[in-house]
Amino acid sequence: MLSDSGYAHRDADAWAVPLRAAGARLVQDLHPHDRGPKGTHHGAIIANGNLYCPCTPRTLPELGPLARTATSQQAADHDRQTAELARYKLGRLTADDADGYHRVACPAAMGKIRCPLRPSSMTLDRGRPEILTPPEHPQACCTQQTLTVPPEVNAKTAQKHDYPSAAHRRSYARRTGAERGFATAKDPASNDISRGWCRLMGLAPLMLFTVTLLVVRNQRILPATTAGGSMPATRPPSTESHPRNTRRTRHASSPNHASLHAGMSHQNVKMVPTET
Repeated sequence: MLSDSGYAHRDADAWAVPLRAAGARLVQDLHPHDRGPKGTHHGAIIANGNLYCPCTPRTLPELGPLARTATSQQAADHDRQTAELARYKLGRLTADDADGYHRVACPAAMGKIRCPLRPSSMTLDRGRPEILTPPEHPQACCTQQTLTVPPEVNAKTAQKHDYPSAAHRRSYARRTGAERGFATAKDPASNDISRGWCRLMGLAPLMLFTVTLLVVRNQRILPATTAGGSMPATRPPSTESHPRNTRRTRHASSPNHASLHAGMSHQNVKMVPTET
């Protein structure tokens, strides 16, 4: 399901939860109010639809989406930071059950980072991040082998790809193609689906008409896209030459024009025939 932040900011019960129940895996931009750390769950940091180690460097969960004007170097640095953030993410072990619960595990227990609270992780190579100051009073996310996550945690922000990683950015970029498809499908110069275009009612006939319309739209743009060119113009430029309007302008100095305005200014004047 591709959507923009306007839909993503809706209540989870009105948008994300029903879509996941229908089998959708969301790929959406997060509203600025929903980005960054938003509390904890048994010690794990809740941020951008995932759970992270409580010792995650503070700046990593606060990463925002890459700016549209970013240079290639800035994009590479941003992707490096999001890849580093992924190392601190609690790994999912199971899919959602019928009630929406799933289980996750500490990133050190999964071999993504080194942590003294997980002695087995300290035997990993030093190329992985290492927790130098673990919590003095570790909570369940650091002590238990696995952690159960209820459906209300990250119900609004959980997505198919980690936000705002490079994988999420590539997937969300497909929205441009979807918007372009909607624009050409709704163009009254080619496929007019404005109000009243179909007199049938009901989901089945409307779906059939819409699918047929999209097939015709795809066939129309196929030659241009396969040839590597741009889509054909739906409104070809007009080549008609319109003659210049040479009608004489009537000025207020004209007697007839002045009398006409004078007569129209009196709305209650009645035309009464006169006797000869």
